[in-house]
Amino acid sequence: MNNSDKIKRSGPVLFSEYEKGSSVKKALEMEREEILFEIKDSGLKGRGGAGFPVSTKWMLTAAANAEQKFIVCNADEGEPGTFKDRVLLMEYPWLVFEGMIIAGYTVGAKNGIVYLRAEYSYLLEFLEDYIDDLRKENLLGKNICGRDFEFDINIILGAGAYVCGEETALIESLEGHRGEPRNRPPFPVNTGYLGFPTSVNNVETLSSVPHIIMKGSDWYNKFGTEKSSGSKLISVSGDCNYPGVYEVSWGTTLNEIIELTGAENTKAMQIGGASGVCLPASEFHRTLAYEDIATGGSIMIFNKDRSMLEVLKNFMEFFVEESCGQCTPCRIGNVKLLEGVEMIEKKDYTPEYIDKLKDLGKTMQIASKCGLGQTSPNPFISILENFKDEIFSKN
Repeated sequence: MNNSDKIKRSGPVLFSEYEKGSSVKKALEMEREEILFEIKDSGLKGRGGAGFPVSTKWMLTAAANAEQKFIVCNADEGEPGTFKDRVLLMEYPWLVFEGMIIAGYTVGAKNGIVYLRAEYSYLLEFLEDYIDDLRKENLLGKNICGRDFEFDINIILGAGAYVCGEETALIESLEGHRGEPRNRPPFPVNTGYLGFPTSVNNVETLSSVPHIIMKGSDWYNKFGTEKSSGSKLISVSGDCNYPGVYEVSWGTTLNEIIELTGAENTKAMQIGGASGVCLPASEFHRTLAYEDIATGGSIMIFNKDRSMLEVLKNFMEFFVEESCGQCTPCRIGNVKLLEGVEMIEKKDYTPEYIDKLKDLGKTMQIASKCGLGQTSPNPFISILENFKDEIFSKN
């Protein structure tokens, strides 16, 4: 076990142990509508980064009229700097699977799929053995806990494509196709895996469900802020003494994270992975919350010895490599942004041209087909703006 293989606590302890199966047994004693309203009242939003209300997604899937429905756990976790889902799968698998079972019962699905990141293939045997144990304990399969409810879970490995973290590209991959985002509408809640209604939820999102079922939405709302309830797992890496996975309340400030992780001489924090925003020390008073800085969980810390231009180049090279190439703004735009960074490196640029590239980035945020192209300009725009004195004074 290394320093990032356990969850470190600050504030609430939501991701904790309890008797295996207890949340499923309690959920099966509730009406499906009760669960939907409990989740709605909790204010639980998607923890993968998008922040879409879970109750809305489940209600739409439940309302769909179809022969089959699916629950998909998005365990792709391809965002650079994010590793909290891995820790949940390793240390708290019952929370993930019980969340899927409860979701299946609530929306009327009989099948669950875990889309597991290819780089996490070493977890496959462990997770499949755990699923087998759940079947033996009558928590999966037919007549779960003696009730007229059937649900089972299978695991499918991804193939290492970053874009498959987007739910429709993930579904395309599950169906054996090239991982490319679909046009929307229709949405997965109506036309998802194999054309059937599908609810795709992040690992952390599903892991939050058993706690809400066990302790109620009022308890859950005691943590966080008015618009961001509960806690958040964050993966902290970079220039700090105590990297790892932390559970913090929504509303925690960046300054508090610096203190928790023992970071020193911090110059910048990249919030939300490579596709997030890079903030300077003057903004460390801001909070992690949907109403301020929303994040899927990745926080990278950079001290004063780091070159922010080198950081930016690393990010842009990643996006050029990972673009699926389906839409022009992302396919061409990321290449042009990387070329701009290289021009700055060579001191072969004009301020006017860099401003045009920033405008291109803003166009990409609007015109790209999926979240990859819509968010890939974020580091280009934020780093060049927030660290322009450092970058351009040397060039």
